[in-house]
Amino acid sequence: MADEMQTKGDEQRSYVVAGAKLSCSQGDQTSSLQMPVSHGVYVKNKAQMNTMDFKPGVNIQPFGLCQTLSNPTVAAATAANNGVLTPMPCTPVITMPWINGKADQLIEKSPALINQSINMCLYCGTIKVEDDGQE
Repeated sequence: MADEMQTKGDEQRSYVVAGAKLSCSQGDQTSSLQMPVSHGVYVKNKAQMNTMDFKPGVNIQPFGLCQTLSNPTVAAATAANNGVLTPMPCTPVITMPWINGKADQLIEKSPALINQSINMCLYCGTIKVEDDGQE
């Protein structure tokens, strides 16, 4: 299997593997994509991910402090601090698979995760791949 794929626009598309770096638009830190049990497919000796690898606390870890008032803990802390935005620990709430997977490359019957895939947190954060983890 190729490590990289054709370009789409100016960006090279690539497969995402365990250990990829993720970011959330509402968090203040990146986190690593986790893969507790491999699907049995590897890229550069690292487990390849699919669009169903979206579970908070299993695959997607917290992103430091959350800064959106859509998050009830941030809203409560901000209200208690006289309206001054008070970021609180991130606990991502993700309820759907990743979008923009590579539909013609299935990993255990689900599209392969690629570096252009995104997801959304219920608290209005956009989660994206910063680094595919292949190194």
